[in-house]
Amino acid sequence: MSGTILIGARQEIYDKSDKGFIQAIRELPARMASRLSFMTHDHHAVRDFVVREMPRQRRPMPPAGIAKVTGLDYKVVAGILSDLEKHLFFIVRNRDGKVTWAFPVTTTVTPHRLRFSTGERTFGA
Repeated sequence: MSGTILIGARQEIYDKSDKGFIQAIRELPARMASRLSFMTHDHHAVRDFVVREMPRQRRPMPPAGIAKVTGLDYKVVAGILSDLEKHLFFIVRNRDGKVTWAFPVTTTVTPHRLRFSTGERTFGA
């Protein structure tokens, strides 16, 4: 299958072959597997919890609260949050160490407003 994609740049739209885009999509699983390779089961548990709960709680999430709910030791959670930040992987903390961004959601006011089918509303990261 061959085609084109439309690309907008400032006030102009132009078309381009979709070959590069299709190739990038095909390579995505391998690239993501490489990016995720540092994450343990506990990393996924912490990240998934924060992404799920941030829209419900609507405030920065402290590591102690994350540890309590996930059942992980506080030091383990703190280390995981550091790992996720170090790898530029979805997590951002404020000066107090509380998680304020967990892509794709944030407690920080942004122009991006999200509403979920469950009724929760939050800002998009």
